[in-house]
Amino acid sequence: MQPLNELAELIAQHTREDGVFSTAIPRLSLVRMSAPTEPTLSVQQPSLCVIAQGIKHVTLADELFEYGPARHLIASADLPISGRVIEATAEQPYFSLKLDLDISALTAMMMEVRPAEMSAGPSKVCGKALCVSRTDPQLLDAAVRLVRLLNTPEDIPYLAPLVERELLYRLMRGEQAEKLRRLLMPESRLAQVNRAISWIRTNYDKPFSIDHVAREARMSTSSLHEHFREVTAMSPLQYQKQLRLQEARRLILAEALDAASAAHRVGYDSPSQFSREYRRLFGAPPIQDVSRLKAEPARYASAPA
Repeated sequence: MQPLNELAELIAQHTREDGVFSTAIPRLSLVRMSAPTEPTLSVQQPSLCVIAQGIKHVTLADELFEYGPARHLIASADLPISGRVIEATAEQPYFSLKLDLDISALTAMMMEVRPAEMSAGPSKVCGKALCVSRTDPQLLDAAVRLVRLLNTPEDIPYLAPLVERELLYRLMRGEQAEKLRRLLMPESRLAQVNRAISWIRTNYDKPFSIDHVAREARMSTSSLHEHFREVTAMSPLQYQKQLRLQEARRLILAEALDAASAAHRVGYDSPSQFSREYRRLFGAPPIQDVSRLKAEPARYASAPA
């Protein structure tokens, strides 16, 4: 069986319906969708996403990334994205996996692998913290073997860490090796921007000054503006707004809060401003948007990979 076909078959075995499913393997989740989905916003954490079947569009700010079975996506920061499955049917569902990156394991590996050995070919680093690359046979083979372990649960504690380590090694030898190295270097621009992102995520519901965030990131204000936008395709304030609106949507949907209460909870002083910005991001005012989500949950499922 060809590796992509086997990966699709394995994911099919462990996802009997549409949705996003955690697994017995730490940090690994599987995704199945039997029809195209509507654009869904979520925060993509540092991760590797591999598609076995189907095609997906991921939008970061105004930049569109398309990838399918021959390519994979790497995220190296927490990013507010919009994801949409564009090719999937009941007969040929969309299948993918997401492996959250173990940063401590990557850091240890970076200390062991010499920089000259990190990339096996020409580097194709993109400035954004979200990039799509070709999936080479070695990376795909390791992904198949990792998911195959779900059929032998007794082997997972012993073999899954070894296969995951191989996957990380393949990433360190791939097109985005330099990006991962920059992520792990404490004083690299990517690491500094990640510090700013971490601070904003913790304090998203409070007002902040750019000067304060710059100090947290150990950058100048001008450098923060430049490199934050380079990495995330948005400004720090735009990033905060995305986090606020996504959390407000979750509160309205999951905790049955009314729009005004959700707006106040995430830091908005003006309900009318909240409603305008909510509609601009999600395409409908809060009540209408949440009613749509409840009526067709599968079409708006949050599929991170």
